[in-house]
Amino acid sequence: MIEYIENRTFDEIEIGDTANISHTLTTKDIQIFAIISGDVNPAHVDAEYAKSDLFHKVISHGMLTGAMFSTVLGTELPGPGTIYLEQAFRFVRPVTIGDRITAQVTVISKDDKKKHIQLNCVGTNQAGKEVITGTATVIAPTEKVRRKRIILPEVKLIQKECPKHHQIICMAEGLAPIKTAVVHPVDKLSLEGALAAKDAKLIIPILIGPEDRIRAVAEQENFDLSGIEIISTQHSHAAAERAVELARQGKVDAIMKGCIHTDELLHPALDKEHGLRTERRFSHVSAVDTPAY
Repeated sequence: MIEYIENRTFDEIEIGDTANISHTLTTKDIQIFAIISGDVNPAHVDAEYAKSDLFHKVISHGMLTGAMFSTVLGTELPGPGTIYLEQAFRFVRPVTIGDRITAQVTVISKDDKKKHIQLNCVGTNQAGKEVITGTATVIAPTEKVRRKRIILPEVKLIQKECPKHHQIICMAEGLAPIKTAVVHPVDKLSLEGALAAKDAKLIIPILIGPEDRIRAVAEQENFDLSGIEIISTQHSHAAAERAVELARQGKVDAIMKGCIHTDELLHPALDKEHGLRTERRFSHVSAVDTPAY
């Protein structure tokens, strides 16, 4: 069923007319408002900090609650065609996650000449207690508007720091880094990954591949290779063979894939005579963090 949004014109509105909307506040609401407004006051977005502040829990931005009145005015009373002129608010008590807020407006005066309408604004929580009060002045529409209600897209929040990936890294905290043969790290992605793992104290990298290409990438991307061992080989296949050899000799604890095809890396690893075969089946584990899916 198609929903419509329809206004009430100045002539249709009478003193005492009222309208309201209700919404239950979520963490996502607060995060989206913080992103849009840039207001990252820790009282709103840092749960650990909020435990020690005045209210001992995360609270909503005052203007997030206030924005609900803009919704009522623009969609219900008067509705589409309304021009917002003035708003005054008094924030009575905090709004926190899980609170169900009802924003209600009531017409208190009309100016026939200017087509201005003044409305009383009251926001209450699920207990019926006032959380925000004030008044609003608008220019009411004089022509009837009836439109299909637009269905807005869903907003999906993606953490920049990849929390699940970070959680896995934290599991290694306190463990000694392992010597790791990084095979053919001759592009930005593979070399950067190896250096990031080193900085996180996960590995002690040994870079294996054409040294001139490795150093060229490092210079181009301003990567610091100080103190890192490099074993130079002519090409990627030789780098894979050398990494497997080091693993067989116990000189490295792990092999890390660089800019090399998986089959080219596994070929020497699976070699019956010189590879890393045992009586057990080869297997692997992948950890993939894709917040957009």
